Amino acid sequence: MARRKKEECKKAPAWLTSFSDLMSLLLTFFILLYSMSTLDITQAIKFLSYFQGEKAKTFEKLSVVKPIRIYTTDIAKKIKKIIQRILPVHGYQIVVTEEYILVRLFNKVLFKPNSFKLTPEAKKALAKLAEVIKGLPGNYRVRIEGHTGKDEPEKPIPGIQDDWDLSIRRATAVAKYLASRGVDPSRLEAVGYGNTRPLYTWRNPILQARNRRVEIYIEVAKPKEEKKVEVQKKEKPPTRGKGS
Repeated sequence: MARRKKEECKKAPAWLTSFSDLMSLLLTFFILLYSMSTLDITQAIKFLSYFQGEKAKTFEKLSVVKPIRIYTTDIAKKIKKIIQRILPVHGYQIVVTEEYILVRLFNKVLFKPNSFKLTPEAKKALAKLAEVIKGLPGNYRVRIEGHTGKDEPEKPIPGIQDDWDLSIRRATAVAKYLASRGVDPSRLEAVGYGNTRPLYTWRNPILQARNRRVEIYIEVAKPKEEKKVEVQKKEKPPTRGKGS
């Protein structure tokens, strides 16, 4: 029996390769736009619910909104207002939840290349941030996390053995500067994670560069409202007249 000829797959048109590259670039562009925004977790949940065919009432069940979120949102707006005057829009990101405000600063504007020394612009932004933090009520806490990219350190740095050391030194540099600007050191905490917690795992160099960052978590509690104490005057008992 004659062998059947194998069916040859049709070659993809030449334009398809260019089209795929264009789609990848557009996706990267929109991810960058998203990362530059001020992210409200509650609004993100509401937005996603629309794509799941859920009604607005369903969102009420998912909502975790409490009065304290209004307080954190106000603080986040104040922080964004001062930072955007100093740093470029691609240099930071602010995330708001009901428990904390996350100020994410990317290393391109935060540190000098292959070092843990703060740039002049970073010092200006952190000085303004310190003013906001000092105005918070006494029960706040600030956690500073350092993160590196997979290719860091790019060159040997004196006193730095690996990416873990570099991430810790960068977080500590931010903590020390905030303390030098008047933030209570007992409320500061600095940790380093090396390259173990990337924001992006894609090999795109633009997104990989944004894995090099310092994240400042400002945990706040809504100030207790003063309770009004009503003092009622005791009425004097009626005096009895003589001979009654």
